[in-house]
Amino acid sequence: MTTPPERPQRADARRNRERLLAAARTVFASDGARASLQGVAREAGVGIGTLYRHFPSREALYTAVYEHEVDHLATMAGELRQTHEPVPALRSWLHALVALVATKTGMASALAITAQTKSAVSQATSERLVDAIAALLDRCVADRLLRNDLAPRELLHAVVGMCLIQEAPDWQRRVATIIDVLVDGLRTPPPG
Repeated sequence: MTTPPERPQRADARRNRERLLAAARTVFASDGARASLQGVAREAGVGIGTLYRHFPSREALYTAVYEHEVDHLATMAGELRQTHEPVPALRSWLHALVALVATKTGMASALAITAQTKSAVSQATSERLVDAIAALLDRCVADRLLRNDLAPRELLHAVVGMCLIQEAPDWQRRVATIIDVLVDGLRTPPPG
């Protein structure tokens, strides 16, 4: 027995879904454990019923937002490779990664997602993040702009780790400064 193909969403339904994803990202990043689904719906300018039609559970919303943000970062890496010099491209991408971590951290605490769900979502997307950072980092190394002794996964873990240990309200700004120091520290010394 074959599954019938999914009907395409109406334009207004697609717009509502995108608004909900953007609103959830904002609410989860800013409100953390205080975030509510009603707050997400309010931020998106839709009713709670619309939210539940698109995302029947908190976990479904979490997964959709996280995957949407990872898709954005993967696309962004390709765009930055085309439009920026290698080191500024890597630096811009790492700053965008901080925003993803802020969103994910807020969602995890707000939604009390089970470890099993977090693990499945993380495993499904972590390789995409490693591939994105690898494309940017490898370009810097190939052009001999950055040292070659830091693997893409290690750099990803370093930035995420810096995010997770922060507690001050302005932690994203502080991590951005540390990222700049880290990238500058990876620069290859000038010849001679």
